[in-house]
Amino acid sequence: MARIILDFPEVFPFSTEIGVRIGDINAANHVGNDAIIQIIAEGRARFLRSYGYWELDIEGAGLIMADVAVLYKSEAFYGDILVIEVGVRDFNKYGCDFIYRVTNKKTEKEIVRAKNGFVFFDYEQRKPVNVPEKFKALFIP
Repeated sequence: MARIILDFPEVFPFSTEIGVRIGDINAANHVGNDAIIQIIAEGRARFLRSYGYWELDIEGAGLIMADVAVLYKSEAFYGDILVIEVGVRDFNKYGCDFIYRVTNKKTEKEIVRAKNGFVFFDYEQRKPVNVPEKFKALFIP
């Protein structure tokens, strides 16, 4: 089976810490795949908030998820503090990718690499819109 390859930069523009909660643990006694999606979503929300945005209002446009890819590297357990690094890249007319690297703060072991493809969306008109130039300019000089 072919593996997903996610290449990331050495430095991300944002990072935050999230503690693994008991509800994040699955029957195998480690963080479940569903919890990872929630953890990166929280990282993304904090990232956007640091720029004064929210997923439903980035210069008047919302975001709608087009895809998600997760590459699991190692386990995380209850009580671990995870460092979630977030960046944005691969802009096109209507969207971009949010990228994530999740590591264990104490051991520095990489837990997950992930990306979400997002389309900018007008929720009132129910249609895609162009990437807001002001948002794009934050990441592409």
